[in-house]
Amino acid sequence: MSASCHSHSHGHGHGHDHGAAAATSPAYRRILWIALAVNLAMFLVEIGAGVAAQSVSLLADSLDFLGDAGNYGISLFVLGMVIRWRARASLLKAASMGAFGLWVAITTVNHALAGTVPAAPVMGIVGALALAANFGVAVLLYRWREGDSNMRSVWICTRNDAIGNLAVLAAAAGVFGSGSGWPDYIVAATMSGLALVGALQVTRHAMAELRGSREAGPQAVGSL
Repeated sequence: MSASCHSHSHGHGHGHDHGAAAATSPAYRRILWIALAVNLAMFLVEIGAGVAAQSVSLLADSLDFLGDAGNYGISLFVLGMVIRWRARASLLKAASMGAFGLWVAITTVNHALAGTVPAAPVMGIVGALALAANFGVAVLLYRWREGDSNMRSVWICTRNDAIGNLAVLAAAAGVFGSGSGWPDYIVAATMSGLALVGALQVTRHAMAELRGSREAGPQAVGSL
């Protein structure tokens, strides 16, 4: 999930080279367009199901799909640009992750105070559909998992989304077994925490890339 789209630098030189290769690859662009379409469709499915089922973890995951769609859209826009612009795009994505985390935290507290018990069967069905969607996108992106902060955030967002979907399924089982909303709240709170941590880590990586591009000066532009 965009909740945990953090990445760790594996060296600026490798990221530059791989980022440049991706920018010239029609296959990578097609995959990003597919990922964008899948995530927008799942956002619409999950936000409707989350409202109907009164599940805060489904609502969190729906906004997560929307955030990921934005992630893919920004990545498509900055492909081929110099590293400083790709790093600035990463900062924008980090800000959206942080906002997502705060929204989920507030919504989770409201649901917990109200004692909302979500509809477990809807959570389970939609969670399984979301898992299948994210797994398919992750398989497509696997080849492009290394690179600059943008490429890594795209891959890690998608991979961790699949992990988040498993958590939603676990929450659905917990709600069904206990008749309580607490499993739903716990998963949503975890998504919130991961969003805030991920935002911090992507920010650090992008800032390091910006510092590197300033130090390299005109050479960084010429290398891309």
